[in-house]
Amino acid sequence: MDIYETLFELIDMRSFSNLWYWLALAVVWSSASHWVLGVPYDMVLRARRQGGQALVDLEDMVRINTNRLLYIADVSGLWLLGFACFFLTTLAILGFWYKIEFAQAVFFLAFPMTIVGLMSLFTARRIRNDDARGDLLYKRMSHHRFWTQVVGMISIFVTSLWGMAQNFGLGVYG
Repeated sequence: MDIYETLFELIDMRSFSNLWYWLALAVVWSSASHWVLGVPYDMVLRARRQGGQALVDLEDMVRINTNRLLYIADVSGLWLLGFACFFLTTLAILGFWYKIEFAQAVFFLAFPMTIVGLMSLFTARRIRNDDARGDLLYKRMSHHRFWTQVVGMISIFVTSLWGMAQNFGLGVYG
């Protein structure tokens, strides 16, 4: 038996029936929920509990990351928006018109993450415009994390339904 046959029998290369895809989906959403605007959420909790230097560190990290995000958006925002739209449209056409399962799987990862990216930009702008510190900063970070988790739960649910339909052969394509 050839090594490629063994690998392809061991690992199903279709996206929605592949364990690695589901692990990647879990890691992506776990990471997105933990890193709020590029700041680990445990840092937010520690700053809320301890205050003092932990709060100063949090405010510095948030200031650095929000300024970075907003600078990138101001300088290259239109180019990034155009590229993201092109990429998502290409994935959608390949996945749902030409029925390429890999493109569908990547679309189900990328589309909700672009929503989270836009939410991050809006949150960064609100933090900078309000000069959020202390309790207001905790509120903004917690609010952003909550809505990231909501988008993640909806994304995982929709991806699971679509993946099960594909795996059971009940796909929309008949």
